[in-house]
Parts: sequence; C-alpha cells; structure tokens
Amino acid sequence: MLQEGAHGKWTVSSSDESTEENSDNEKPSTSSLLHAACGRASGPQYPCSEARKAAHKRKASPLKFSDKSFPAETRLAEKQRPSQEGLGWCLSSSDEEPEDQEKQAHKETVKEEKNDAPKEHPLNFHKDNELSENQKAEECCEAPSEAQDTWDLLNGGNPFRFFLTKVRGIKQNYNSGALHIKDILSPLFGTLLSSAQFNYCIDVEWLVRQYPQEFRKKPLLIVHGEKRESKAELLAQARPYENISFCQAKLDIAFGTHHTKMMLLLYEEGLRVVIHTSNLIAEDWHQKTQGVYLLGSTPGRYQGIDKEKWGHLRLRKLLKEHASSVPAQESWPVVGQFSSIGSMGVDESKWLCSEFQESLVATGSSVTTLLKYGVPIHLVYPTVDNVRQSLEGYPAGGSLPYSIQTAQKQLWLHSYFHKWSAEVSGRSHAMPHIKTYMRPSPDFQKIAWFLVTSANLSKAAWGALEKNGTQLMIRSYELGVLFLPSAFGLDKGYFHVKGKLLSESNDPATSFPVPYDLPPEQYGSKDRPWIWNIPYTNAPDTHGNMWVPS
Repeated sequence: MLQEGAHGKWTVSSSDESTEENSDNEKPSTSSLLHAACGRASGPQYPCSEARKAAHKRKASPLKFSDKSFPAETRLAEKQRPSQEGLGWCLSSSDEEPEDQEKQAHKETVKEEKNDAPKEHPLNFHKDNELSENQKAEECCEAPSEAQDTWDLLNGGNPFRFFLTKVRGIKQNYNSGALHIKDILSPLFGTLLSSAQFNYCIDVEWLVRQYPQEFRKKPLLIVHGEKRESKAELLAQARPYENISFCQAKLDIAFGTHHTKMMLLLYEEGLRVVIHTSNLIAEDWHQKTQGVYLLGSTPGRYQGIDKEKWGHLRLRKLLKEHASSVPAQESWPVVGQFSSIGSMGVDESKWLCSEFQESLVATGSSVTTLLKYGVPIHLVYPTVDNVRQSLEGYPAGGSLPYSIQTAQKQLWLHSYFHKWSAEVSGRSHAMPHIKTYMRPSPDFQKIAWFLVTSANLSKAAWGALEKNGTQLMIRSYELGVLFLPSAFGLDKGYFHVKGKLLSESNDPATSFPVPYDLPPEQYGSKDRPWIWNIPYTNAPDTHGNMWVPS
C-alpha cells in the first residue's frame, strides 16, 4: 500500500494503523495471522507483530546488497523512493559514498565472522530449519552457566538483583554477571512445583525447552492478551502439552496489550518472582540486551485516589514519598530508553514535557518548582546505523516497531533522541529490547533513581490524563521495578554509576550497573531513528543484506 506525506511515498507493509494509539504496540493483525496459519513457511511459529514478521522474512530470504538482480519488491521500493533533499530523514542508512559503504561492510562482515555471528537462514525456510537454528543457539551460548557460578551470581555481590541477559556473538567476559532464561529456571534454586509466565509474545515450544527436563511436565500457567485467531494459534501451540493452561488478560480498551513480562516460580522451598523485559521467544534471549517493588500499569480509567495506583502517576507518587531531595537536583536531567514509541501528540506540551515529565522529576520537593527550570530530557533510541551495524543486522529492527505513520506526525520528538551505545559492556551491537528510565546528575556519575520496566515511551503504556486532569486512562498491562537509594539504606539520596566514569575502588554496593553508556550521545545531523516499515537499500548491514520490509 502506498502512503504519501511530508517524506514522500512509501511502501507500507504493516496494517497501516490509522489510530494513533495503535502505532506503538506490537499487536498482530488478523489478516497476518490468517496468512501465517495458511503458510507458516513465511513467518514465525507464534503470534507476533508485523515488524517481527518482516524480520523473520528477511532472515529467511535475505536481500544481498551486492545482488544487482533485485526482486520485484526491491525494485518497487527503489522506484518509489523520493529525493532525499529536504526530508526529515534519509532512506539510506548512511551518507557515505558507495565505495566507503562497501569497504565498511566488508570490515564489519569480517568482524562478525571472527565473533562467530550466526549463519544466514537458507532461502527455503521451514519449521525444521527454524528449530535447528534455535537449538544451535541454545547449544552455543544459551546453555545455563555452571551451577555454582549461577548460584554465586544470584546470591553474591549484586545487592540490586538487576541482571542483563546473555548475548551471543560478543566476548564471553562481557556476559559476566548476565543470565539466560535457563539460568533463571535452573533446578539449582529448588524443586519446582508449578510456574506462571506472564508475557506478550510467546513461543510455547521454545519456552518448554527452556525448563530443565525434570520440570517440563510441571503445571504451567500462561497469562496472555491474545484474542480470536491469535488466541486460537497460541492454544494450538500448547496442544501437545497437557500440563499447560491459559489465562486471558482482560483488555476492554481498544489497542491495549498485555505487555507485562513476569515469572512466578513456586518451589517446595518457596516462591520466586522474576520481573523482566523479554518476550518468551528465542530472538529476545539470543542477541538483545534485556533486563531481569514494583510499578505497573493496568487498563482502565481511574479517578480520585485510584489515579495514583498505576502508570506514570504511580511513579510520581512513589518518587514524592520515597525519593530523597539532593542539592541542586532541579538541574538533574531525566533519561528514557525504550524499544518502541507511541504517538506523543503534535508537540511536546501535549504529554511528554507536561504530565509525563512532571512524574519523572517528582521528589519530596514541589513539582512546579522543579519544572520551571526546564529539566532536560534525553531519549535513547537506536539510529538506523545502530541497527545496520548490529549483530543481527537490519532484522534486529523487527523488535523496534517505530512506524513511519507515527514518526512523520512528530518530527519534533527527534530532537530529543540519543544514540544507543553500550561499548563499555561490549553490548553496543546487541540491539536493546530493555526499557529503562532514570534521573542522573548533570555529570552522569550519580542516579537519584532507576526504573526497569516493560513500558515503552507511549501513552498507552504509561497512561494519559483526561477530563482536565481528573481521570487517568491506561490501555495496556505493564510491569517494572523501581530502584530507590533509600530502599538500600543509602542516606545520600543517590547511587553511583558503575562504568567507565568511575574508579574501580567504588563500593559495588552503591554503584548501579546502568546497561548503556553515559553520558548519552545526541543524534548527529546525519543520524536518523530506526523506522521499521521503510526500505534501506543504500548500505549493507553486517551480513551484507538490505532491508525491504514488504
């Protein structure tokens, strides 16, 4: 389908969501699910977003940059591409000369080969091949750590209990202190009686394989938000497993999702609760950066004191009650980092720099006093080149579903964007699916608070005020953990930042492991945010491929 706007004509492969609030979600369309049911060879074996389906398609049928005999879909995209002059962003992933692009692609390809990057999928992609790829990944780096190492990791010198997931394709020392789902489900922690998995996107067959053999027939409850065809597809996945039951989350408000990601693990010895940011699919535990009390969102319209139970008003209440004031804190910025973006409105005053900012800067001090200083907002979201140069290449953008329809309505937002960079932890080339928010000091060496959550930057996730501020409306289920210095007995009112800005002599008990580099680097004049549903054909990714989503 062709769409024309301020950025020219585009071939749009999504369901062209016309309602603003739908664009930030990863919800599958009915037509795509029916197509998947009829021809599974072209897509994943579970309900997922159009962006992820496009990524699966491109992994299965990569479009080589060096191949001059492009398929019809690529020629169509080339024909429709307008002049880049005066556009809000360029379709190319780089403004380098073609010769420089090819040299750079060769260097990056060699680098990935040295890092044992995953091999490309064959063109004839089918279930057996997908299973083989997943199993190879599990054998390569997704196997659990040595038992004692895992035990020490979870019960040793990590007072915050904040962990990242292991990433395949980076040096093993950068996976130090990281966990895979098999580590979390290890029998080392007790005798599992039953478990519950709350999530958005679920591959049942893959999930079952992550449990130790002795626990795979234990009762498993899956809490989801699927409806109609996608629900039927999810239930069909579980037919071979008599121990699996389902609970459908209630979603009465249009375009809401069950986006919470949580595990409840009941053992003979007790109960464990794991809050994380990964979907229950192989890709999210393979080459993505993810995070593993409490702050949530629940669909509904809330008034009176109920407004402070959920969403960004819940965060505001917690910060007012438990965050300590720090001298000169009015100059401390706020940082948001996420993998998807919803419609923010025609300008920053509609939500981002009004009600949402008020919640992020709240402390025991007056919010109004702090706001008049114009607290800076830094938003961390991958550039096109971040995605292009990642371990997965362009298909990594399938988990970053920012659409052209939403982006071209809010060009003002892009002035807030900063690049994804995690060089210190060796994770710059693993695209983020983690979502975090924090209040750092101006020199980025201290943090007043840190939040890891499933909530992306959207009104659907965080809630938006209605009826002159008397009502908060939330569309989706979300869940996160707020880390406050006061909860760890730190009377100074802040954590130190663990990273390159600090000496090794800092006490690890007060140094928080931020999962990306600080200070964040603002987009340059040639940087563009990743938009999943437009083509990128002027520069190859780390596998020598182009990106044409349709």
